[in-house]
Amino acid sequence: MEGIIINFRRGKHTVTGDQMIVKVNSVDSSEAASKLIGKKVVYNTGKKDISGEVKSSHGNKGALRVSFETGMPGQAIGKKVRIN
Repeated sequence: MEGIIINFRRGKHTVTGDQMIVKVNSVDSSEAASKLIGKKVVYNTGKKDISGEVKSSHGNKGALRVSFETGMPGQAIGKKVRIN
């Protein structure tokens, strides 16, 4: 399954560098997104893989909150990730 990184998880004054919001095309509700909690997510930078885990759903349209092992580069926004 593939998803696209939408943005960092952020608030009004803070940006969480190791958590990203991911949208999956086949998921369109928070109930369907909650079934993916605990799945592994892999982002390939070209040189190495950065792995993470789906922690929760985000919003009502099926986005996922993914916590990665390290801080993510800004170039990752708009790129594809693999969900296992």
